Amino acid sequence: MKTRKKQIAILGSTGSIGTQALEVIAEHSDLYEVYCLTANNKIELLAQQAHQFKPAAIVIANEQRYDELKSLMSDMPDVKVYAGKQALDEIVESQPIDIVLTAMVGFAGLSPTIHAIKAHKAIALANKETLVVAGELILQLAQQFHTPILPVDSEHSAIFQSLVGEDDNPIEKILLTASGGPFRNFTMEQLATVTKADALRHPTWDMGAKITIDSATMMNKGFEVIEAKWLFGVDASQIQVLVHPQSIVHSAVQFHDGAVKAQLGVPDMRLPIQYAFSFPQRLPLSGERLDLFAHPLEFFEPDLKKFRCLALAFEAIKKGGNMPCIVNAANEIVNRAFLEDRCGFLQMSDVIAETMQRCTFSTNPNYDIYIETDAEARRIATELIKK
Repeated sequence: MKTRKKQIAILGSTGSIGTQALEVIAEHSDLYEVYCLTANNKIELLAQQAHQFKPAAIVIANEQRYDELKSLMSDMPDVKVYAGKQALDEIVESQPIDIVLTAMVGFAGLSPTIHAIKAHKAIALANKETLVVAGELILQLAQQFHTPILPVDSEHSAIFQSLVGEDDNPIEKILLTASGGPFRNFTMEQLATVTKADALRHPTWDMGAKITIDSATMMNKGFEVIEAKWLFGVDASQIQVLVHPQSIVHSAVQFHDGAVKAQLGVPDMRLPIQYAFSFPQRLPLSGERLDLFAHPLEFFEPDLKKFRCLALAFEAIKKGGNMPCIVNAANEIVNRAFLEDRCGFLQMSDVIAETMQRCTFSTNPNYDIYIETDAEARRIATELIKK
């Protein structure tokens, strides 16, 4: 009897996670099939992917690129082409889809993720901002619609893998590892003069520009702390960040008997992507294997003065409400400004902190308040950068 292939929708197929997810699907084409692919602007790569994987549909979020994409797909009339944010929300509800991989970057991933959850699609979550911005709402919806959320971030996948088989055994502490980025050993004086070229040279991971900058500031790790709080039902005080330059221990869990379980491996995002697709099975995966003789394992405490963004993320968790949403919106603005040479490296955390002070705080936000908060925080952060 022929097994039905799992139908996968990839939101953000032209980014780092999306392209590696397609490698996983290609390696297991007997098990997985692409139902739809989406991108924001990269129409040439999206069209190329569509020609290779022949999905039922593709969506370009930027409606102004629709005609160009349609032209590139003129030789494939069976692939439906859509454009716009509403199309993203609607495509994830398509009946054949089994898994939605949310690999879009930033706040834009929130709305389609909500639509996918309400349509009872399993979520392979790579868009950490979804839980940063609206963790409580997302978990309520996932519970209401009986929708599994499977983490794709290497750290959260490692925690998830460490918890398999532990049932309800209480977590004493989550040990969340961080590479420390390219500036781990820099002084404050050196950080004041770093450039985007310096920041984009990550020592261990190959990621998109936005996440690479977030890794350099350690805001990415701050977001992962917030994500871990929601995914694993722990308090922020139970999450310890460890700077681990080798990126071999992807994260660990300490239980209340003192035992620590960790997931180790070479830095390869295909593994957590594949595990989210195949859980609870482990499928074979090509690639390098870990040689523990070749790697020392070092761990350091993060410097919260040098990497103030991490401290601001902890502050946002403590405050709760819409404060993580404010931090995320301000961070998206300063991240883009840094990449466009409109903002200095240390200025990023200054702008985020000031936005946290100025933006309207809500203790019990709903979806509409998240939308309003996001817009207000972006406006404030943009004005602060222009000063």
